[in-house]
Amino acid sequence: METYQEKISLLQEMIAFALIDGQLHDREYDFIEMIAQELEVDKKTMLKLYDKKAEKVVIKDEISRICQFYRLALLMHVDGVLHEKENKKINEIGINMGLNPYAMKRVLHLMKKSPTRMIDGNVLMAAFHEQLN
Repeated sequence: METYQEKISLLQEMIAFALIDGQLHDREYDFIEMIAQELEVDKKTMLKLYDKKAEKVVIKDEISRICQFYRLALLMHVDGVLHEKENKKINEIGINMGLNPYAMKRVLHLMKKSPTRMIDGNVLMAAFHEQLN
């Protein structure tokens, strides 16, 4: 389980990612708010994060890094518009997290093919673990 500071860092990263295309869409905001609720971060704290510069906290375990990558990928698709800046940034973030670039590419491809832009958790984990073999 993430510490409170890790949760704040995850949300800050999501906010920065949502703003990469120069605007925050309502659906992106709603998605970030939903994640904040899931992480048990109150709305007042979440709103303050839009004004703060992100303080990076390194995510230690691989499953948490994969989950954060997937959250960012969902956020990337939530507004229905896929920007080139978002695509470049998500790959940069994933590499900085130490995730396998081929697995990231596979996950993004599977999401693009999915009508809901979502993939099953087992498929997500399998994409990253098949690269280990």
